Amino acid sequence: MTPTQKKSICWALPALLLSISLSASETAIQAAVDHPSRTPANTLRDQYRNPVSTLAFFEVQPDSTVVEISPGAGWYTEILAPLLHERGTLYAAHFPANSSSEYAQRTLASFQQKMAAHPIYSKVELTEFAASAGVQVAPDGSADVVLTFRNLHNWYMQGGDDAMRIAFNHFYRALKPGGVLGVVEHRLPEAQLDSDWTRSGYFPQSLAIELAEQAGFVFEASSDINANPKDTADHPRGVWTLPPSLRLGEQDRDRYLAIGESDRMTLKFRKPQQ
Repeated sequence: MTPTQKKSICWALPALLLSISLSASETAIQAAVDHPSRTPANTLRDQYRNPVSTLAFFEVQPDSTVVEISPGAGWYTEILAPLLHERGTLYAAHFPANSSSEYAQRTLASFQQKMAAHPIYSKVELTEFAASAGVQVAPDGSADVVLTFRNLHNWYMQGGDDAMRIAFNHFYRALKPGGVLGVVEHRLPEAQLDSDWTRSGYFPQSLAIELAEQAGFVFEASSDINANPKDTADHPRGVWTLPPSLRLGEQDRDRYLAIGESDRMTLKFRKPQQ
């Protein structure tokens, strides 16, 4: 073997190993997506939410320490819990237990019941998140990945730029140096920035990147995994006009079902190595 051939093999090996690693990761994520504990109604959303490609893009591995921010009813928790059950750690940062919101209390109680209903959730560590001071979503510097799905608009409606900065600061503290922040959110077209968008459920990608960078994150990549070019983001009841909410009921139902779920940005940020 010539020196040139040896050099070529040395260069090719890391790429081959990375390919094998990604393939193994996606296989593990697919097994979690197919786990029998998942709610059948939730699996119908897979075609819009693309969990295998999304979690692989965010570099989630079976041995990762992951923080899921504001998991709601647990759509992604149903996938993350079996994925991380054996070798990883999952923190579910839900509403604070002392929240004065009736909705928050009801949603948290329902999530706790879900976590108690199946052994696959026995290792999920319940923590708290609010876009305010004094909460800790996970021990500082402990997480490989922090994930948030379709939540930015909620924090912005409650507290504007300041709430968003506080939220991103929470995520930054929880991550290890080199850790990933993964964001999926309903995307507002930049051409609609001069409209009354703040309560539409959509959020500008440019503002999401700007506020994350202000917290110290480096914007690394975006993906069209969850893009939907059929969504014009200008519906009568905002994003909730579309499935799964369908706030208009039977009015134009077939039209909105044909559009499907919202157009979503999928953004990957990284906490710099220190």
